[in-house]
Amino acid sequence: MRRFLIRSMHILLPLALLAAAVVLRIEEPAFFRQQQMWVFDLGNKLWPREFDTDGGVRIVDIDDESLEKFGQWPWPRTRMAEIIYRLQQAGALAIVFDIVFAEPDRTSPKNIVEIWPDIPDYKDLREQVRTMPDHDEAFAQTIKWTRNTVTGFALASGEAPRRPVQKGNFAFSGPDPRSFVYRFAGGIANLKPFEQAAAGNGNFNMVPEGDGIIRRVPLVVGYEMGGARADDRLYPSISLEALRVAQGARTMTIKSTGGSGETGFGEQTGIVSIKVGRKVVPTDGEGRIWVQYTGHRTERFVPVWKVLDESVDKSLLDGHIVLIGTSAAGLLDLRSTPLDPALPGVEVHAEIIEQVLKEQFLSRPDWSKGAEIAYIIAVGLLLTFLLPRFGALWCAMAGAASVFAIVGGSVHAYREYKLLLDPVYPSIAVLGVYLSASLISYIRTEAERRQVRGAFSQYLSPALVDQLAENPDQLQLGGETKPMTFLFCDVRGFTAISETFKSNPQGLTKLINRLLTPLTNVILARKGTIDKYMGDCIMAFWNAPLDDEEHAIHACESSLAMFKALDVLNEERRLEAEAEGVPFLPLNVGAGINTGECVVGNMGSEQRFDYSVLGDPVNLAARLESQSKNYGVKIVIGPETAKAAEGKYALLKLDLIQVKGQSVGVEICGLQGDADYAASPEFVAIKDKHDAMLEAYYAQDWDKAVARIAECRALTNGEMPELYDLYDERIAEFRENPPPEDWDGVFVATTK
Repeated sequence: MRRFLIRSMHILLPLALLAAAVVLRIEEPAFFRQQQMWVFDLGNKLWPREFDTDGGVRIVDIDDESLEKFGQWPWPRTRMAEIIYRLQQAGALAIVFDIVFAEPDRTSPKNIVEIWPDIPDYKDLREQVRTMPDHDEAFAQTIKWTRNTVTGFALASGEAPRRPVQKGNFAFSGPDPRSFVYRFAGGIANLKPFEQAAAGNGNFNMVPEGDGIIRRVPLVVGYEMGGARADDRLYPSISLEALRVAQGARTMTIKSTGGSGETGFGEQTGIVSIKVGRKVVPTDGEGRIWVQYTGHRTERFVPVWKVLDESVDKSLLDGHIVLIGTSAAGLLDLRSTPLDPALPGVEVHAEIIEQVLKEQFLSRPDWSKGAEIAYIIAVGLLLTFLLPRFGALWCAMAGAASVFAIVGGSVHAYREYKLLLDPVYPSIAVLGVYLSASLISYIRTEAERRQVRGAFSQYLSPALVDQLAENPDQLQLGGETKPMTFLFCDVRGFTAISETFKSNPQGLTKLINRLLTPLTNVILARKGTIDKYMGDCIMAFWNAPLDDEEHAIHACESSLAMFKALDVLNEERRLEAEAEGVPFLPLNVGAGINTGECVVGNMGSEQRFDYSVLGDPVNLAARLESQSKNYGVKIVIGPETAKAAEGKYALLKLDLIQVKGQSVGVEICGLQGDADYAASPEFVAIKDKHDAMLEAYYAQDWDKAVARIAECRALTNGEMPELYDLYDERIAEFRENPPPEDWDGVFVATTK
């Protein structure tokens, strides 16, 4: 009977796993779709679309050199009209603005006179200037004259002040596609005269995937008028509208099939394709085109200054769809793509137009999900029933062959037919069936649990180790992201102390152990985990491996208790020094605490690993510990820790600082004491004066700030001289060299 059960497990367990794999593939959770996207990204990276210098698209670039030649942005609409005129004369098929002209031209004569001083002598001149041609009118007339200009607008979820003008018409083949497309209720449109004069009007909208990468771009979107879906208008993307205008077409035909979304086995319902002129563009069910990128190519770009001074080679523009966009610093509309982390949005539109013109389309065929499920079932059943008969080695070879086959097939389908097939999940499912049948996963899991239990006994309290041993599921192996609090503690002036032990290194080791032991006990007693000792420094964290909802509070408690323990140790050492007749050097420490999301788990190599953390909040905690000596306080805490500690501890705001290695400033505070001290009249008075000093400092009222500093020094009895010396020095420097107009008060630290 026992033998029968063991043999049955080789069948039942793989079959259960196989069934689960099929169900998950049918349901397709979000993380499966993300995994597919990474696979498709890899294909685009390995085999990008070949760039054709005569791809039919050019980008007229408002670059930094053009701004240097013709002045800051925005340019007068008369200059924009001149650009259109030059492009028309150069033979552009369509002129497409990747720019919104939502406001009147501030340089128009009638607008300029409004900002003139109200001086009687200007009256006649003011009236004469008002009669001069309006820049916006000239721009609209030029747009109308070209008969091939396309304006662009952006849609969003908020209510729009103006609805965009609909230029092209849509025809439907199949069900009404408005139930399938992305819908918006507002946005930013051009001034009405511009859109009315234009031959086309399209939206810029790109809807990124969950990881922020643009892989698919909607060719058509819906606009809900007054929240009534039945009154939706459809608007084409700017790339689709450019193709329509370039081909002289009036109507775009949307082909769709019944239902919404996808069926369980991959038969696509929703939008199938969009016909514009002579081009039929395959899409996914929501009307999005898969973009196969070439990556950034400078050959697409023509500087606008060359168009304006007529030095451009007109053959670059003749017969091309010309997009007008910008690569100038500060004006960039950057998008993340599989090939470029920051690609100008106008270049994404150019890539789409090129694909349509060359009819080079990526597609995820409607039979793809069914084929992948059939593969999982066929190979999974084969391995399940062959493994008991032929053994693990032969089945491993068969499974490896099947994996090579699907990977090779998907690569061939991508390269030759531009089909997106996922080889990864089916391969993983097959591998899971094989491993479950051989029970390897179970053996490895048990070994890993024993290893972790042994490792954690080194840096967790015995109570926590016991809790983990009883509930191992509370520990996620391999790493997880969660909010945590980190503490760094370091000895101040340790070099001077160590010099007194030159002839007695064993005594120095004993002193370090004598210091670290009580500090460690304080941390462990408050649910902390010791990450590592770095000489005379301690790194600890909270909320891992076991959850601790009050991790920031426990870290603050620990830091205050550490200083109490240090006072006890220093008193013991002072009495010992007096008895021995030797000089006494007290031990002083500084601490930094920060809270934030990090990855925590087993990290290292296959031969040796450690349970540790990674993330920017860890680095900030270390920097805050270093800053404690600069600000003359014992404990410096970060902004998230301060939020948790507000009202529970005595906190003084120290500064807005951008620490070394960081790109943004953060508000840091000094942890001065517990709740009793926070409520004391002494601290309340100090905090009021200190906050008033900072308010004056950030308002650049230097005299008032200096006066408040003097009051703070008096109230603190000179306990934090470094802090107020620091602000006195800054104010003196700012008196000589005032901060810029856009100064945000952030101090940029140049040292750790």
